[in-house]
Amino acid sequence: MTEPASGTEDESLALAERAGVHRIAVPTPFLVGRVNCYLIEDEPLTLIDTGPNSGKSLDVLAQGLAERGRRIEDLELIVITHQHMDHLGLLEVVARRSGAEVAALGLLAPYLESFRNSAAADDEFAQGVMHRHGVPAELVTALGLVGEAYRAFGSSGEVTRRLREGDTLELRDRTLRAFHRPGHSPSDTIFLDEQQRMLFAGDHLLANISSNPIVSKPLPRWGAEDAGADPGPVERPPALLNYMDSMRATREMEAELVLTGHGEPITDHVALIDRRLRMHQRRAEKMLRMLAGRPLNAYELALQMWGNVAVTQAFLTISEVLGHMDMLIRDGVVHELDDGELSRFQALGAGARPTSP
Repeated sequence: MTEPASGTEDESLALAERAGVHRIAVPTPFLVGRVNCYLIEDEPLTLIDTGPNSGKSLDVLAQGLAERGRRIEDLELIVITHQHMDHLGLLEVVARRSGAEVAALGLLAPYLESFRNSAAADDEFAQGVMHRHGVPAELVTALGLVGEAYRAFGSSGEVTRRLREGDTLELRDRTLRAFHRPGHSPSDTIFLDEQQRMLFAGDHLLANISSNPIVSKPLPRWGAEDAGADPGPVERPPALLNYMDSMRATREMEAELVLTGHGEPITDHVALIDRRLRMHQRRAEKMLRMLAGRPLNAYELALQMWGNVAVTQAFLTISEVLGHMDMLIRDGVVHELDDGELSRFQALGAGARPTSP
């Protein structure tokens, strides 16, 4: 969904530049396009996110640093916003060349210790979700092969500063406070510069497109005593419900400028979040109407909503559908029918409709 953003991009970036924050837009091989990395001219010299693991991305990152009179070797702190490879793929290269500390959510540290294995487990989980919700087996297999090929754009790395909710990163001229905002991914972390009222949001909020509430394998609890035990079957987390709760929490923050992981900055995050919450409400109502005739599985709903996009982007659209089914189940107007192999969704009553978010 495309929406207008408040203010102008040039004015917002100029404001960030005056605060010593420089955007470096690094190319990615993904449909979302370039990813925004942010150089913070401070002590320690800080980079927020790195871009994906590719020679072209590394060249653009190095060029962006050089335009500010800096080199990769000058970096002293790398901050990672979440687990997606377009944001952390150059981590190993940049950390090795610079010797910089790496700060990220503590929950993310074990995931990054072996990115390939973690991403493979995510893909296996995603394939199970797609099978259960009606995606044809041959399409699941094809998407699995694509996911395997894309893993090369990711990177392992050691998190040397493991952050919890509310922890701070103390720089010479600013303090960045970390807030866990799961939904788009289980590890989404935003960083608020309270003095400048500037928020580094990663993919938690984007100006012109709504962030996908991606159904992801949960991260193990950091420091859990039973972390090494067999967790048993992994339940599907309610990604959209989590994301909506995260947006409501962010809505209450005092931020005048939100620097995003893709695209342009946001200057009125409250209005944008209100639009997003209303959009999800409307989408849930539309899907409820689709269930009026008979029960449908998530893939059938995705095909009705998005046509061929539901084929080429099956997991993203399935995640979106499941998020809105979770809303409708929460509101008591839809029931999930699960025979152990395939899940379908059934509307409960002709007059049923979801409540306001």
